[in-house]
Amino acid sequence: MSVANRRIVLASRPRGEVVPGNFRLEEEPMAGAGPGEVLVRNLYLSLDPYMRGRMDDAKSYAAAQPLGEVMIGGTAGEVIESRHPKFAVGDQVLGMFGWQLYGKSDGSAIRKVDTSQVPLTAYLGCVGMPGVTAWYGLNRIIAPKAGETILVSAASGAVGSVVGQLARHAGCRVVGVAGGAQKCGIVTDEFGFDACIDYKAGRLADDLRAATPAGIDGFFENVGGEVFDLALRRMNAAGRIAVCGLIAGYGGQPLPVRDIRPVLVNRLRIEGFIVSEHLALWPEALRELGARVARGELRYRETIAQGLESAPEAFIGLLAGRNVGKQLVKLA
Repeated sequence: MSVANRRIVLASRPRGEVVPGNFRLEEEPMAGAGPGEVLVRNLYLSLDPYMRGRMDDAKSYAAAQPLGEVMIGGTAGEVIESRHPKFAVGDQVLGMFGWQLYGKSDGSAIRKVDTSQVPLTAYLGCVGMPGVTAWYGLNRIIAPKAGETILVSAASGAVGSVVGQLARHAGCRVVGVAGGAQKCGIVTDEFGFDACIDYKAGRLADDLRAATPAGIDGFFENVGGEVFDLALRRMNAAGRIAVCGLIAGYGGQPLPVRDIRPVLVNRLRIEGFIVSEHLALWPEALRELGARVARGELRYRETIAQGLESAPEAFIGLLAGRNVGKQLVKLA
């Protein structure tokens, strides 16, 4: 079968903050599945902060998003035509088809998922790349011990919310940082953090000190900027910091650190990581995360925009922190 595919491509590179004009909506026919191929209707699109880095043509850990090509992105969908022996019509699959309604694969870059105990959308969030990011940074870099204090920035987001819950299961005191009283309420009441600091309240240094009276042993960093600067001064000896993202600087803003003496004085370990470079550990992480969701031990939130056309504004909102939990676009 042939389908009328609609897609969003990168039309221009941002100069500072992302604007809707950086994207372009296109429509073109897509041929049906050829020999050994499957045709997938994408049901949900994942929006993630890493996409902002790909929009720049600058040296990075991955190639830049090409102009005029469909924007990169994880998808969850349904097989609607199959000429592949391992896939059948109706199979629900994960892929990287990007910001478009349909995708084709020879089967090598898609994965079937079981939605009997884990909802399809969760495979793009807490049982997907964001969840594995949280699992890896916490377990392999911070390596929490019971009784330690763990600080998590962007605690209401798709990654931070999982970090905090896993750290609580490890017996740690967990403190989050989020923007606004409403988000902080979700962090403590729904995700079970011991405390949450509202960085918008204007008392960041004092509130951080009050929430971490015994100092900070592990810090999961998603943001950068002032939170990182202040957290360094609260770190205990032999503290560990996992640097996952620096969203505060994704619009080109500087991210100064005023004093790095705590790194030396407290013998801190600071390690940045890219979760796609640790694929060997994904199966272990996904098994644990899926089991916790199935048992009701891992809670998650989703912010869902409606329709492909909403993706640019939803992405801009994600970068501005307007979402809670995982940001998705419902395509079908």
